[in-house]
This record gives sequence, C-alpha cells and structure tokens, in this order.
Amino acid sequence: MTEKVPVLTIDGPSGAGKGTVSRLIARRLGWHFLDSGAIYRALAWAVQSRGVALEDERAVAGVAREMELEFRCNERVQVWVDGQEVSDSLYTEECGRVASRIAAYPQVRQALLQKQQDFRRPPGLVADGRDMGTVVFPDAPYKVFLDASLEERARRRFLQLKAQGLDVNLDQIIKDLEQRDRRDRERREAPLVPAGDAVIIDSSQLSVDEVMEKIMALLPDETKKQ
Repeated sequence: MTEKVPVLTIDGPSGAGKGTVSRLIARRLGWHFLDSGAIYRALAWAVQSRGVALEDERAVAGVAREMELEFRCNERVQVWVDGQEVSDSLYTEECGRVASRIAAYPQVRQALLQKQQDFRRPPGLVADGRDMGTVVFPDAPYKVFLDASLEERARRRFLQLKAQGLDVNLDQIIKDLEQRDRRDRERREAPLVPAGDAVIIDSSQLSVDEVMEKIMALLPDETKKQ
C-alpha cells in the first residue's frame, strides 16, 4: 500500500536550497526522489515545443495528461519528456517563468497530481516542491518548509547562473523572484504556504550540510539504516 511508504516533503520558495538538499538526502537514505518543480518545467518545455498557447488552460492541461515523463538519477537528475532528454533546457529563466505561470492553472495541477503521487514507492520518497506537504502528500509523516531571505536566494541564483557562463543581472533576478514568490503565494490553487505540521527552517545563514543535518535529525533512526 503506497500510503504505508514514508515520505519526506521539502517545500519552499525558489532559491531556498531545497533541490540540492532533497537530492542529497534521498541519496543518503536510499529513497526515491521527486523534483516537482522539474515536472512543471518539463510541462513548460512540452507546451512551448508543441506551440500551445500559454493562456489556453485546457490545452496546457491536455499536454500535462499526455506527456510521458521519466526521471533518471545518475550523477545528476535527468528528465526525459516523450523520449527526449531535456534536462539542460529546463533551468533557463524563461522556462522557470513559464512553469510558474502554468502552475497556477487548477486543471494543470489536477492533471499532474497523480503523476507526482506515483513517485511514492518503497523504501521511501523525498519530495521537493511548493505544495508537497499541503496537497500532494498531506499525510506525509515528515514535512519541512525550507525558506531563505529574498536577497540570499537571489544571490545563490546569480552565482549559479554565472557559473554556467550566463550573463545575468542581480537586480533583475531579485525582481523575477519577487514576482514568482507573489504568484506562488497568491494563487488560489495550492498556494505556497507551510503545511500546518511542517518544521520551518531558514537556510539564509546555513550551509547545505547544516540544513541536511537539521532535516536528518527530524527522522527516526530506523529510516537512516538503509
């Protein structure tokens, strides 16, 4: 029974560090990993590649239901859509903006709900996103809301993009994050809020290892003996 499979949800805004932390914890525990943001980015890629109008909610939801999605975890997480490896295309600023926009559509969120819940398989799942603990896995026994200041999140994103050789502007990144935060928190369908039973961790002044240890401390010893 899937409801018996333990789930650790790690929600939070863009740039809080939840993706890196989630992958490392999943690897340490030997659990499966779900990057829900990558699912929405994959849909954004599929919608754009098919030329579907972003304002057509029904058509976008249709793509969400039809697309074939696969995650492959090697040295990094690879995302395949309809048999095509698209990982490098998913983390542009444009793809992020489109993903945030279409994620506000109720029909889209409903279409992708089962795809996300299907990742719940033994021995366990670490789920990274914005509504993992509130909507997708509300019964998860372990829930974290990972946050950080806007300035710190923008700085991290700036350094990440610079390391990729991209010409980026810190002020523009701050504006983009502000808009994305507002859109995520104010949408009617599954807004970005901590689950009532989530542990809130501010990562602004913490290293990745320090955040990991705080989260690992929340788990019972038997989950760490994989």
